[in-house]
Amino acid sequence: LCPCLIYGGYIFLPFDAPLLPTTSARLVYTLRCATFATFPIVLGMIVSGISRLCSSALEPFGELHREVEIHRTYVSQSVHLFILYFFNMAVLATYLPQELLKLIPLLTGLFAISRLIFWMSYAIGRSFRAFGFSMTFLPLLAMLVWNLYGMFVLEPENLLS
Repeated sequence: LCPCLIYGGYIFLPFDAPLLPTTSARLVYTLRCATFATFPIVLGMIVSGISRLCSSALEPFGELHREVEIHRTYVSQSVHLFILYFFNMAVLATYLPQELLKLIPLLTGLFAISRLIFWMSYAIGRSFRAFGFSMTFLPLLAMLVWNLYGMFVLEPENLLS
């Protein structure tokens, strides 16, 4: 489903990436796009705080109820995945040709949507969360493979420069 969503967005969404000739401009563009990927994480923090306030627990540092634990776990996992996602997108932006830089905002949107799907499915039941997690993890894995291919096969002479 992820390749179909990315391909459909690439073909049918009417926007193009700005002209980014330097590596620093590409990294700033990636950083600006990644800001939008933090929206589900911040929303999860807000909901986690509200659910902790509204929880009927008498001890604030005691055992958490299921509804509080779901949001806390979601935020923790999302932060870890966002860090991996952001660094892979930053490296990817340095290897992509100009005409493919449209993939950076598309991958950011896919990350945000997939984390929201994971959150909703995790709240329904733990057995349903695999779909949302795979929509986050498989593009991350594809970016990692492409980045390693780019570093070791396409440009091995610029590996550390």
